[in-house]
Amino acid sequence: MAGMPLTAPPPTRPIRPRVLYFGTPVAVLSTLNADGSTNLTPMSSVWALADRLVLGLGDDSQGCINLLARREVVINLPDPAQQLAVERLAPTTGRWPVPDDKAAMGYRHEPDKFALAGWQALPATQVRPLRAAECPLQIEARLLAAHACPPGTGDAPGVQILEVEVLQVHAHEAILRPGGHHIDTSRWSPLLYVFRHYFGTGLQLGRNFRAET
Repeated sequence: MAGMPLTAPPPTRPIRPRVLYFGTPVAVLSTLNADGSTNLTPMSSVWALADRLVLGLGDDSQGCINLLARREVVINLPDPAQQLAVERLAPTTGRWPVPDDKAAMGYRHEPDKFALAGWQALPATQVRPLRAAECPLQIEARLLAAHACPPGTGDAPGVQILEVEVLQVHAHEAILRPGGHHIDTSRWSPLLYVFRHYFGTGLQLGRNFRAET
């Protein structure tokens, strides 16, 4: 309004953050290995619109290799109760031998990720990879398109932007509204990833092994 004093804006300065995970849900992808077993890949670059999900994966990850080759996936969405299980999976890879860049960052090979997480594997209905029973939401999908991006600067790997079509959604009864297909948001809290730290919808829960703060 005219005559009112202007408030100075908060001071800012240009920065170059190493990561831009500014608040995204954690997902754990189930994909099919060449031998028919299921690999689990924790990731935090997922975006949804209608029956499409867009996934961002490093192109050297076993999950990305599997999805490109066999075009089927289950997107398991954990809640804060699964944070420690997700972090047990975080420094592991299904790749063997472990690629040099991953080994340098502290990753190790793990062939049985369900056992490591302490999760029960359930069959899917529309795709071959197994679902993670403990995750309150499990989304079966198939790959529609992939877009390769070149490696970034520094230690950033090449990435694939992957569009998948949702085929089936499974939800724990405990997070559903009675008698319907809607999620009760008062009973469902996603596990969030904020600059490599884990949050629910309240207090911080822990930190990723690669967190720098």
